[in-house]
Amino acid sequence: MQISAEPIIYGLVFVAVLVLVEGAYLTVFGKSISLNARVNRRLALLEKGQGREKVLEQLRKEMTQHMRSQSIPLYAILASKAQKANIAFSPTQLVMVMAALSGLAFVALTVGTNAAAPVRAAVAVAMGVGGVYVWIDRKARKRMSLIEEQLPDAVELMVRSLRVGHPFSSAINIVAKEVSDPLGSEMGVIADEAAYGRDMGEALKALAERMDMQDLRFLAVAVGIQQTAGGNLAEILDGLAKVIRARFRLFRRVKAITAEAKWSGTFLSGFPVVALIGINVAEPNYYDKVKDTAVFIPACLVVAAFLIANIFVMRALVNIKV
Repeated sequence: MQISAEPIIYGLVFVAVLVLVEGAYLTVFGKSISLNARVNRRLALLEKGQGREKVLEQLRKEMTQHMRSQSIPLYAILASKAQKANIAFSPTQLVMVMAALSGLAFVALTVGTNAAAPVRAAVAVAMGVGGVYVWIDRKARKRMSLIEEQLPDAVELMVRSLRVGHPFSSAINIVAKEVSDPLGSEMGVIADEAAYGRDMGEALKALAERMDMQDLRFLAVAVGIQQTAGGNLAEILDGLAKVIRARFRLFRRVKAITAEAKWSGTFLSGFPVVALIGINVAEPNYYDKVKDTAVFIPACLVVAAFLIANIFVMRALVNIKV
């Protein structure tokens, strides 16, 4: 029995691409870019001796650069997620990373496989672009989840600050110093912008639109209404914190209830592909008797269509809005 190692090599090369992206990112920007750092990135940059204005300029550039660069080829598919993930790599640097990883993947596939050069080139480009996309998507999901988790505590901290007599700008400053990333740096940028003359309500609204998060929109609307019509902002934010926390609990409950369905959808979509790879590894000639028949290609296309339809149907069934 002849065992083909090429499918395993393809998987290992793709995993290596993901590891190289993360390694290059941490090497260039250091541990301060990590979301699990004890001190948020804005404070870490300030502690290094950089001026407040310079830090604000750098962070604002990182936070807005991706949506302004959607015209770059291949980059439009990454821009929205890179914006939410707040990737510090510039769009040009990300494209260069994709090109470099594609080149490295091509070399690895050339050494480890016997596929034709056009096939190796196509797979290498798919791995370079796909690897960066998967890496950015994972970071975006993690960052958005952390912001959703931190927001109720941050709003309650604002409420306590307002009740002891601090102005709202000071409450934002306290959140920027006490809360870790990712929300700490975001609030720090808002505090710095307000210090240089930007309206606090507009800064919060811009943050909500950039993150595309409903809870942040609630916060921006509450602050905007209080600025326009007056009222007890501490009481408004206290009620908002309770609403956000209740929505967060409900979201977690829905996530737990739909976890089995999500896993079932992933298993049903991935098992046929894994089984196909396993059969080809164990018995490379298994399909030789049927692959030249007239119905083989149409049958493969039908199976592929059903697998793709299964992904979309299962996603629609478990995509419950909270």
